[in-house]
Amino acid sequence: MPETTPKGLTGLAFGGDYNPEQWPEAVWQEDVRLMREAGVTMVSVGIFSWALLEPAPGSYDFGWLDRVLDLLHENGIRVDLGTPTVAPPAWFYREHPEALPVAADGTRYAFGSRGAVCHSDPHYRAAAANITERLAERYGAHPALALWHVHNEYGVPVSACYCDTCAAHFRRWLTRVYGTVDAVNEAWGTAFWGQHYTDLDQIDPPRLTPTVGNPGQALDYKRFADATMRENFMAERDILHRLAPGIPVTTNFMTALSQCDSVDYWAWGREVDLVSNDHYLITDGRRTHVNLAMAADLTRSVAGGAPWLLLEHSTSGVNWQPRNPAKAPGQMARNSLAHVARGSDGAMFFQWRQSRRGAEKFHSAMLPHAGTDSRVWREVVELGSSVDALSEIRGTRTVADAAVLWDWHSWWAQGLDWRPSDDHDPRERADAFYEALYDRHLTVDFAHPEADLSAYPLVVVPALYLTTEAAGRNLTRYVEGGGTLVVSYFSGIVDEHDAVHEGAYPGPLRDVLGLTVEEFSPLLAGERVRLAGPDGSELAGDVWSEFVVPRGAETVWT
Repeated sequence: MPETTPKGLTGLAFGGDYNPEQWPEAVWQEDVRLMREAGVTMVSVGIFSWALLEPAPGSYDFGWLDRVLDLLHENGIRVDLGTPTVAPPAWFYREHPEALPVAADGTRYAFGSRGAVCHSDPHYRAAAANITERLAERYGAHPALALWHVHNEYGVPVSACYCDTCAAHFRRWLTRVYGTVDAVNEAWGTAFWGQHYTDLDQIDPPRLTPTVGNPGQALDYKRFADATMRENFMAERDILHRLAPGIPVTTNFMTALSQCDSVDYWAWGREVDLVSNDHYLITDGRRTHVNLAMAADLTRSVAGGAPWLLLEHSTSGVNWQPRNPAKAPGQMARNSLAHVARGSDGAMFFQWRQSRRGAEKFHSAMLPHAGTDSRVWREVVELGSSVDALSEIRGTRTVADAAVLWDWHSWWAQGLDWRPSDDHDPRERADAFYEALYDRHLTVDFAHPEADLSAYPLVVVPALYLTTEAAGRNLTRYVEGGGTLVVSYFSGIVDEHDAVHEGAYPGPLRDVLGLTVEEFSPLLAGERVRLAGPDGSELAGDVWSEFVVPRGAETVWT
């Protein structure tokens, strides 16, 4: 079995992304001196360094990275070493412009950002495997190496490409999943609008069409894009396992529903040795500390309850939102320790030293532009001491009081075009129910709808538009076993192909809820509907209403 904890790290991880290539070597000695002062135990290195490590095809320069890793080791700092495959060099794109991704409208993205990758492109896959092999061969036995960090934030900013290479790859994927073109026609309901195919070679990605395209095809393309990214991760992971046994492999997730909606983290959690996550507060008017707790609980759940690692968050403000306020005094520590309290074996940041150039020069860092005579630095040093004092809780587990069901495939399906109301937002439902549980001091696990739920006295289903028959049977067994189930509206509507379940809504949840829904009647902008309770109390709704017929259920509010 692969190792699941960073090698050689005896306490909690504390540190951040370290990008020494942005600075003269004379600065490196100061960096490690200040890292020791702050209590840094691990840093992430080399994530965006492909162009420096391989400045020309097949020509390598590892000297600077050798010196960095040696320096860190001499100072007792462990290394999370990146494979730099999120940012191929300019020379690679000159040779293989077809490796740049294509948008659904046919626009090909240009070089000059990050994450501009067609994950189906064979030239990219070969080049990524090659640089990963070179790194593993050179550093797999380096005494500083604690963890491998593959790529960076898969799915951000591009997950799906719509080029011809992806079209051919998509057809191969459909062959593996469905076998025949007739099975694809059945799953997608292509009899509607005359979309019937007679050969898989007739199928393209869901590119820009005059009006809404086939929703089954669009949903499967999201699955395909996610699976294709995961194939590339697994290819790099397997190289690292083969050439550097004993070193765990991770990639940084972005599980918060406010940050990434294109990755099925249930599937990814099964493929990494250690689940790690990046979390950034979204200043959208919501209670940010609740979003923080929710992201941590979701990440722990993706890890199956095992310890995980907060690999990135910010010491203060970020730079990529419309408005980027600084964190208040003490907020950095509160945020960091909230993740630790929910199972993270450490608190890491982006980044160590604040950049002077580039797109993220206004993103906060452990060592800010203001230097060591600053509030942020003093709080970093204080936090490092606090994290060190918590070393004894490393490896412990968090026990939850309730479960919230969440399925990324259902979220993808709900986000397709032409639904009953644009005002219905699955993320809002998840946030609202999680916040209600949080305010009642209940610790939450998230669970897949088909997972074993028997350990939870309460299961909440905030938004499960796509509900498989297996999930319906699972929830029925849960209630029959004495569990309490809470289900919000517009759940149980379609199957895994976005086909409406036969009979009245809510499909496989009809019997367990003891009701049917004859019609949806979402509210217009500014419209409200009154809810009357048995004791004369009242509430109001402003998004949704529906015509419900009780069939065994007791009516409490109307």
